[in-house]
Amino acid sequence: MLTLSMKDILLLVRNYYDILLASILVISITLYLSKVSGKPKDAKSCIPGSLGIPFVGETFALLSATNSVKGCYDFVRLRREWHGKWFKTRIFGKIHVFVPSVEGAKTIFTNDFTLFNKGYVKSMADAVGKKSLLCVPQESHKRIRRLLSDPFSMHSLSKFVQRFDNMLCERLKKVQKEGKSFTVLDFNMKITFDAMCDMLMSIKDASLLEQIERDCTAVSDAMLSFPVMIPTTRYYKGIKARTRLMETFNAMITNRRNGKEYHEDFLQSMLEKDSCPANQKLDDEEIMDNLLTLIIAGQTTTAAAMMWSVKFLHEHGEVQDRLREEQISILRSKPNGALLTLDDLNSMSYASKVVKETLRMSNVLLWFPRVALDDCNIEGFEIKKGWHANIDATCIHYDPALYKDPMQFNPSRFDVLISSIPYFYWKCKSHTATFHLDLDYELAWELTWQK
Repeated sequence: MLTLSMKDILLLVRNYYDILLASILVISITLYLSKVSGKPKDAKSCIPGSLGIPFVGETFALLSATNSVKGCYDFVRLRREWHGKWFKTRIFGKIHVFVPSVEGAKTIFTNDFTLFNKGYVKSMADAVGKKSLLCVPQESHKRIRRLLSDPFSMHSLSKFVQRFDNMLCERLKKVQKEGKSFTVLDFNMKITFDAMCDMLMSIKDASLLEQIERDCTAVSDAMLSFPVMIPTTRYYKGIKARTRLMETFNAMITNRRNGKEYHEDFLQSMLEKDSCPANQKLDDEEIMDNLLTLIIAGQTTTAAAMMWSVKFLHEHGEVQDRLREEQISILRSKPNGALLTLDDLNSMSYASKVVKETLRMSNVLLWFPRVALDDCNIEGFEIKKGWHANIDATCIHYDPALYKDPMQFNPSRFDVLISSIPYFYWKCKSHTATFHLDLDYELAWELTWQK
């Protein structure tokens, strides 16, 4: 064991006094700053949480949860247990604050494009494209959203309802004929993908659908990954797949402009605006980025919601029986063999409540990201400019103060709609922009607060 005499200590001090003084100064400043930061003007304004090491933060913990059977929300759940409902963390180099209340959500959504803007991680923006509705700056967002929603008129939606009904019936008949068991999520993923490609681009060729689906899956996998172009990584594979998809979409656009193809669909409606002024049409890059966005955003969330509805209905026979009675009643009022119509959907009052309750409990969109454009205050908590404020839909949907017995599947809770209780799927017949997807859920929030 090393022992130092007083003489040795004095010698060390004499030889290294400059280093010792510098060390004492650094330690003193650090202690002072931590003391100052630990005593804010209002104790509540300091959001608890751990930022981890610079840039990386807790990114690895999020990715670990995402790739586990528990899912990425386990990352949020654990930190809420450690720090409380409000907490902050650092993900992919950015500070994220999770907002767990209706009041906070209302503050953020009613200040969209003034205090807050869309906020997505770099890998997600790279995957869907810089001109995607999810990533464009505020001055472009409203224009693109308006132009994307224009083709989804009540007439076109009505036609697609019948096409989807026919597609679903044929798939179910095929499954029944084969007599094989199947995984509900896989079945849902396939049919929603095929339906999206049909509605958007009229693609029916099996080999082309398979190629696009494979590339879209790679892009989707890259949306939560480290944005480094290293071969074999998810990000690398996703960006390469995105390049192939853009080439495929560009070829489709070229063929239609040359008159080699014509279909009455979303893509055609976009190209028919070629002669319009710039503010009344989308350029090719905007069209292609948003085709990819619509496919990816619509497939996973819709398929997951359908899967959860099957699970909940299987577990609650009384709900399934009541839903079946409503469906049979509608069926009896129609000619034999007639397809489903938009009017039929609008008459399914109980089915609508089942959908709402499914989305409340399943939370196919776990949180809604926004980035603060300036320093602001939400419910007494200080949000700094550049921080990401994530509206935590899951926490809100499971709040017993808003929903009695929140873990109980109960569609009848929507028998009376209380405007102060939001939910992430709200049928607004006066807005044709409620066509599907994350865009639908997010728009639903905005419409709820503007209503």
